Amino acid sequence: MNPDLPQQPPPQPPQEPEVRYREEPEPRKSPPVFQPMLYALVLVVGLALGMQTGGFENQRVMMGAGESRGRLVHILDQIEHTYVDPIMRDELEAVAVDAILEKLDPHSYYFSPEEIAAMAEPMEGNFEGIGVEFLINADTLRVVQTIAGGPSEEAGIRAGDCIVAVEGEPISGPDLTNARVLELLKGPRGTEVRIGIHRLGKAPFDVTLERDEIPIHSVVAAAQIPDSDTGYIKVVRFASNTAEEFEAAMEQLDAAALKKVVVDLRGNGGGYLNAVVPMVKSFLRKGQMVVYTEGSHSPRRTYKASRDGRWVDWDLAVLIDESSASASEIFAGAIQDNDRGVTIGRRSFGKGLVQEEFGLPGSGALRLTVARFYTPTGRAIQKPYGLDVDYGDDYVERYDSGELFHRDSIPQPDSLRYETPGGRVVFGGGGITPDVFVPFDTSSYSNFLADVTWAGILRDAAFDFVDGRRTDLEGLPDWQSLPEATFEDAVEVLVAAADSAGFVVPDFADWERDVIRQRMGAQVARNLFGESAYHEVMLGQDRMVGEARVWLEKPEDQQVVAGELTLQTKQSQQNSTQNGI
Repeated sequence: MNPDLPQQPPPQPPQEPEVRYREEPEPRKSPPVFQPMLYALVLVVGLALGMQTGGFENQRVMMGAGESRGRLVHILDQIEHTYVDPIMRDELEAVAVDAILEKLDPHSYYFSPEEIAAMAEPMEGNFEGIGVEFLINADTLRVVQTIAGGPSEEAGIRAGDCIVAVEGEPISGPDLTNARVLELLKGPRGTEVRIGIHRLGKAPFDVTLERDEIPIHSVVAAAQIPDSDTGYIKVVRFASNTAEEFEAAMEQLDAAALKKVVVDLRGNGGGYLNAVVPMVKSFLRKGQMVVYTEGSHSPRRTYKASRDGRWVDWDLAVLIDESSASASEIFAGAIQDNDRGVTIGRRSFGKGLVQEEFGLPGSGALRLTVARFYTPTGRAIQKPYGLDVDYGDDYVERYDSGELFHRDSIPQPDSLRYETPGGRVVFGGGGITPDVFVPFDTSSYSNFLADVTWAGILRDAAFDFVDGRRTDLEGLPDWQSLPEATFEDAVEVLVAAADSAGFVVPDFADWERDVIRQRMGAQVARNLFGESAYHEVMLGQDRMVGEARVWLEKPEDQQVVAGELTLQTKQSQQNSTQNGI
């Protein structure tokens, strides 16, 4: 979870692999068809002028001859000075940039200064604030957790405290929003803010906090999978600090004498290229390739391991799904193409374009696709796009085609067939197809659970459950120490909250109650012990993790047969030889 942000994570959109990347906002709507194409040309003038004045970080020639520039400048001036109605030049340029970039590819974007500022924090790995995770419950700002080492923790603020005033002004009420909270509590490092605290059983009191730099973690879980000799690491994005966090997570597992790891990249939309490269190198031998990039105006650049990686002898499984994109696909593709580990899950998103950011002084930035990335076998991972492709409807198409449920529904054209050094047959042209396919599981889908989750009922109920039992629960060392009845009791609190909110509570089948118990228990564990605890609880019924454990149980039994990675015991290998397979 992001500190100082509400504890209700939205679905993660695919992010972009690039040299330096900032998260992508929701796609902008296409400009109305009646907008004159002249407006699109107007912005080109601005871009050209920006380059001529040295405003871009990279002095690329993006225009034609000077005569064309002069013509466009003249047209722009004529519109501004003689058009029949008043115009807002900035608005015309915004329309123009969308029209131009829409003609290129789905991942080239223009960002306003405001968008750049809003997107910087998750990818830079920190922000400046007071260091709390919060939610708004009953029109009141409630602290879910304080961030370790942050100003709030050092000042003695606790989970469950209510922040009821800022600088002496009451803030509780129906007008309290997440945006308002961020406006009040975030601010430059070194500045002070006085907050009023209401704590159960104690008179209200004030605390003055000095804002500081607060980390935003991208490695959110690192733990030993229960009842196994295998470690688990969950990576949610590839940001500036991800490689360092990943190294620390691996050291934690190494200290526990583990030599096997499951790296979970499901839902990870990507991020910085220079974050994923060192992570992959740590598993490779000297000279093995991670990835290479190339474009019409970007010479080929190859990333290889210059020495044996620190974790080169570890057994490795990588989990991916349809939301794993860009840098996640670089990671999974490199592991697969180098025969370094087993990839498990469903076909990844298929985002294989590289963006570079060009600053426009006082006007935001242009993030432009400059190259494609290729896996070590030469695969281009980018899925098709263009006029005849509904790029944003890919998930629905996968569902309708049966791809999410059946491996043989995954498109694998022979023209894009490649082979790894170990003989695995792999395919390009649209994501990474895993070695081991795990279908989407609809048998354990609960409509009730989905409804209360997205309505925020589950989140609030878990907080209320913990808040009413803090005296008994907060002294426990970890989630495994929770009383046996905790998760079942939490389900009853959830059911009561859903009923009070007007939801129809069905009679749960045993399987559905188990699913709800695990999800509610995981949320309770998160509130008490942090984000890693949530993911650790969820491992218990995770089919992909279970599959990874099977494949890592005896990695020496992994064999390539007829181009496919399989598990072969010695006896089955002998039988295959005897039968002439």
